[in-house]
Amino acid sequence: MSLSGLQYAVTEVIPEFDVGPLEVGVGDFIFIPIVLVLLFRTFWAALAVPMGEVVFEDILLGDFNGLGVMEDLLLVSTCFFFAALLFRDPDNRVQLALVVLIAEGLNEFLAMFVDIGKFYIGVEELEAVPGLPESIIVLEGVDFVVQMVVTGIIFGVIPALYLYPKLHGKIEPLMGMDPYRGTPGGSMLEGVSPKAALLVLVAFPLAFAFEAAEEAGYGLNVVWEPEFMDVYGENFILVPIAVAALVALAVWGIAKRRTA
Repeated sequence: MSLSGLQYAVTEVIPEFDVGPLEVGVGDFIFIPIVLVLLFRTFWAALAVPMGEVVFEDILLGDFNGLGVMEDLLLVSTCFFFAALLFRDPDNRVQLALVVLIAEGLNEFLAMFVDIGKFYIGVEELEAVPGLPESIIVLEGVDFVVQMVVTGIIFGVIPALYLYPKLHGKIEPLMGMDPYRGTPGGSMLEGVSPKAALLVLVAFPLAFAFEAAEEAGYGLNVVWEPEFMDVYGENFILVPIAVAALVALAVWGIAKRRTA
């Protein structure tokens, strides 16, 4: 969770660039959380990915919106868990690349339809581009492609192909787990889990419902917005980065002493 939070906090300081109506930037260093999920292969590891953002970015930066964070908690955790189970052969680099793309692509695809749905039910205003009445669909589609290239491939597949083989068999014992041996030559179809797929199917409408409720202002919501950035300046972003790094180092040190 701390490593996931660290990468979320770091990407927060990387500027985005406007290309017409689109904002192009680094969504996440997705290779860090997806590699850890592939190493540990549990739902709790997948849930730690969005929880890292909630704890080390939203709460520590004072930008926490209870209903607003539910989309990532539901979609990221279930999509990453579903994709991780498809990874059957740890030595198959093609399979590794496909699983990373599936994890990011499935999450982005469902999140895209959550955003589109909010416009069509009227809880969020449409910022149309002149001359393009259906611009929300076009913009979301283009953004999906951009995120798959930038986040999915450049900061996902490429570094994951290097990082996973380096960590596999070395980090799991520190956490008291046996390394995943998989099935040499195993097919990804063997890893299709009906239960994990059902989790994704249930998570999608729930994520949409929470997002719609947050936009419409319905129900109870827990909000934490003390505006630390306005009070202490842009350098306050270093606080969650430092806290996440210290927690990760502390956990690493404890784990090494236990296995020594």
